This record gives sequence, structure tokens and C-alpha cells, in this order.
Amino acid sequence: MTVESTAARKPRRSAGTKSAASASTTGTKSAASKRTGAAAKKSPGATGGEPELVQLLTPEGERVQDATYDPYVADITSEELRGLYRDMVLSRRFDAEATSLQRQGELGLWASMLGQEAAQIGSGRATRDDDYVFPTYREHGVAWCRGVDPTNLLGMFRGVNNGGWDPNSNNFHLYTIVIGSQTLHATGYAMGVAKDGADSAVIAYFGDGASSQGDVLEAFNFGAVYNAPVVFFCQNNQWAISEPTERQMRVPLYQRAQGFGFPGVRVDGNDVLASLAVTRWALERARSGEGPTLVEAFTYRMGAHTTSDDPTKYRADEEREAWEAKDPILRLRTYLEAANHADEAFFAELEAESETLGKRVRDAVRAMPDPDSLAIFEHAYADGHALVDEERAQFAAYQASFVDEGGN
Repeated sequence: MTVESTAARKPRRSAGTKSAASASTTGTKSAASKRTGAAAKKSPGATGGEPELVQLLTPEGERVQDATYDPYVADITSEELRGLYRDMVLSRRFDAEATSLQRQGELGLWASMLGQEAAQIGSGRATRDDDYVFPTYREHGVAWCRGVDPTNLLGMFRGVNNGGWDPNSNNFHLYTIVIGSQTLHATGYAMGVAKDGADSAVIAYFGDGASSQGDVLEAFNFGAVYNAPVVFFCQNNQWAISEPTERQMRVPLYQRAQGFGFPGVRVDGNDVLASLAVTRWALERARSGEGPTLVEAFTYRMGAHTTSDDPTKYRADEEREAWEAKDPILRLRTYLEAANHADEAFFAELEAESETLGKRVRDAVRAMPDPDSLAIFEHAYADGHALVDEERAQFAAYQASFVDEGGN
């Protein structure tokens, strides 16, 4: 799989690719009134109109202005723009390799982030080294930004480690499989940061489906009451496995923050510049003692929820095609080329780097040992337990029944 095939193909334009709306924050003055560029647009929704959206790069790769958030990317250089593009391309390549490896039986499961690269890279690059990140299980692009070796992620999905990295080395917590619980961990950590008087912030990632979990709402309340320096970053990819967002909520997701007393903002999650700017703004609020923010990155899961899922059972092909036209990588490439921030040599070098990464990932996974299937019985209790010992012995005997006399 090449960079061209996954990132730089020309999209099919559709009626759903118009420029999105401008900024909108809850609890602060509407950024739409400050817009100096494209006008905000709305479409019918459950509450009488689709909410406005922070956008700095249109799906066609055109730069638009926003008086509120432009200052947070005003000093970005051509080198940094190329870096954002590189991050998205390489994290997509890694993600594609992981999906292929699972299909080949090398991984037990994989949760793809295809289509969500801009939200993850933009927000990940907004963090400082001393900030602390609490991911769920799909933040492969954020892990890339925090310097976690991709092969460590794959070791967990292969079952040969429980994460594979020291969370304190990168200030990047281990992946959390229990839906939504990491938001409480993040809020508690942020409360500790505030008590220590540290000049840092915490960011917690979760999806639109997790936003319906009680843990998430508890985290919102604790974060607000204690004015914790935490950013709640929700990647709204519009499908909680097979449930669309309209089956979960009556109001736009970012507006939930209003009920807890802190601001919420919806950003175009396929726009890496807007994701970077909005997250910088939210983290700045947290560090300056202004408390939590809810960022809703409005994006789309182009692939399956995990490799055990078949999205064709519940999604229309036309929907995916409309979102392919808003591809975050193609969007930035178009801008880089039009504004002369990158040349063909850069894209060619990145293509070669992508191939090298793909080979490294494949070789690393195939060199990993098979998981110890009996390890699931370890640490079930602090001390030994007769029933666990019996179950372990039964399972070992069951596995042994598949080995013939020749040891195969």
C-alpha cells in the first residue's frame, strides 16, 4: 500500500463537501461573530439547525480565516505544516499495516483510526511534553505524536504485552478498553496537577459512543466543580459501533458542556490546522486556571469499528463516499501544493519513508512470540484459587488435544 493510494488520491466531489461553518463555543462569545472569512452555514438538525464548526482549511484545501483561532496557528512554518502532513501519512500507513496484519492472523483485533488522522495529529501536536494524555484504544496518531513506538501498540493487540510502554516516559497512559473510564482517571490526575501547582494540563480522549457513559458525565462534573486543568477531547466519528449519534443524543455533543458549566466547541475534525488551533486554545485555558473544555472533533470513521465489525451492515456507501471527499490528508496536501509549502521531492521522500515504516512494522510483528494463552489465568486473585487452578488445567488439556503425535 502506497501513500498515493491511501492519502493523495483525488476525491469524488459530492453535495456534502461544502465549506463548514465557523467557530462556536458554549459559555463564551460566539466566534462566528468575529469571522473574517467564509460565512457560517447551517443545515437542519434535531435542534433546529446544525451547530457551527471551527474550520481553517476547507475540504477543497482552501485556507479560511477565523479571528478567534487564527492566532493559535499564526506562527506555523512551512516545515511544521510538512510535519503535520508527514504525521498523518505515516500514522495512516501504520494503521493500514495493522489492519492487514490482523487479517493475516498476526493480531487478535485492531481498531482502525482511518479518517480521523487530522483530529488526532492536530490535537496531539498541540500538547506539551509535560502535559499528560489519557487515550482510549484508537488514538494511534496521538501515540505517534507522543513518541510511543508503533510496534508497542501492536504487541498489545497481539496479546504479548499489556501496553508495552511506560506511561510516565511519554506522559501517555496505556490504552483503556473499558469505555469512558479514562476520563475519570484524567480528571483525577488533573485535580492532582492543580493541587501540585504544576504548569501543565491533561487531555482525555474518547468517542461519541463513550459520551453516553456515566463515567464521562461524572468526569465532566468533577472537572467543572474542581476547575481541573483537563481538556475532554471527543472524536465524534458519528458511529458508536452501529449506532448513529442521533440515537444517543438530542443536542449537539459539544453543547453538553454547558450543563456542567464549562465551554464546549465543535471543530472540523478533518481539518488538522483547526484541530491544532482549538486544542492549543483549550490547553491554554486549562494551564491558566480556567478549568475544563469539551472539544468535539466532528469527523468520520471511514473503516470498521474494529476488524470484527462489518460497517456495510449499517452504513450506506454514499455516506462514506461523501466523507472520502473530505479526506484530511488530501485536504492538507492540496493546501501545501497550492501555497508552495512542499514540492514533489518532499512527497517522494515521504513515500519512501512510508514504505520503510510499513516493512518495519510487518517485520516487528512477525518476530513477536505467540501470546501465552494460559496467562489469562494469572493475577485473577492476589493469592491462589482452587477454581482458577482447575480452569487453567482444563484449558491446558483442551489446547493439548489439538496437538497430534508429531507435535504439530
